[in-house]
Amino acid sequence: MAVELYQQPQAPTPTGTGSRSAGAKVNGRKKAAVLLVALGPERASEVFKHLHYDEIESLSLEMAKMQHVEPSITTTVMEELAATVQAYDSIAAGGVDYAREVLERAIGSDRAAEIIGRLSSVIEMRPFEFLRRTAPEQIVAFLRNEAPQTVALVVANLHTTLAAQVLASLPEEEQAEIALRIARMGETSPEVVKQVEEVMRTKLATLVQNEYTATGGVKSLAEILNHTDRPTERNVLDSLTETDEELAAEVRRLLFVFEDIVKLDDRSIQLVLREADQKDLALALRGVSDEVKTRVLNNMSERGAQMLLEEMEYQPPQRKRVVEEAQGRIVAIVRRLEEAGALVLSRSDADVMF
Repeated sequence: MAVELYQQPQAPTPTGTGSRSAGAKVNGRKKAAVLLVALGPERASEVFKHLHYDEIESLSLEMAKMQHVEPSITTTVMEELAATVQAYDSIAAGGVDYAREVLERAIGSDRAAEIIGRLSSVIEMRPFEFLRRTAPEQIVAFLRNEAPQTVALVVANLHTTLAAQVLASLPEEEQAEIALRIARMGETSPEVVKQVEEVMRTKLATLVQNEYTATGGVKSLAEILNHTDRPTERNVLDSLTETDEELAAEVRRLLFVFEDIVKLDDRSIQLVLREADQKDLALALRGVSDEVKTRVLNNMSERGAQMLLEEMEYQPPQRKRVVEEAQGRIVAIVRRLEEAGALVLSRSDADVMF
């Protein structure tokens, strides 16, 4: 990590006073030198083992020129190191947006933007980085007809969390072989990695294009049913349930999304809120429009709304999937109440009531 500080001479944008302001005067090379001095001889020597000769020479000269380092500067450098490590871990766990949210909560938006911006070039240089937001199942589909050594190369170059998910999604009879090939893998030619990466990019582009031009599907059916009358919808879904219950459930989920809660009247929203779990509500309201938040909060007691806002404020960052699952549970409540005749859903697009 010392070399990371050394390679990036730009100082953090000051957001306060004290140690952070002092750190703004320190360039990248001096930051790395301050860190090495703070680590002590034994640990600094371990860091040196991972640096190039010219970097060792440059940092040694910088340390030799140091007469006295203010404690505030050392504190700033160590804080930046901790934030950078946290950013790396968060990026590996949930991507750049997740890392940015974690850092903003920890050190403020200005310093978070500076650190994320500094790491972006490093992130983009990683092989197969473009697969970060691709579902593990899709990556497995891309690799289905590839040779085992190619599969192992791709998995070995993914971020740890995604790599684990891809490995788990592979057929059981292939998992052990791919794991063994990864364990035995030595250095791979950059040209080979680049060639495999280009093939994967092409496959991904083809898939996206096919998805874009495809017609029909669950979403298409849900959109059609959203514009039909209630008897037609019931007839289609009842018949579909007899044929494919799972598919019917997926269509039902798309017929009413969480944001559509604003289409309910106040009494109906209050019915939903009585049955909804407080934790699900706090998760479900993350990232939705102010209109949705306001409508929900206005249908709660003053104390209940305050408690919900507090839970949302202190809630740690959450992955998109977790938020969507919470929204899905609330949508299920809406559908259940509607089926029981306790509330009425309004189709605003077609001005049809059912």
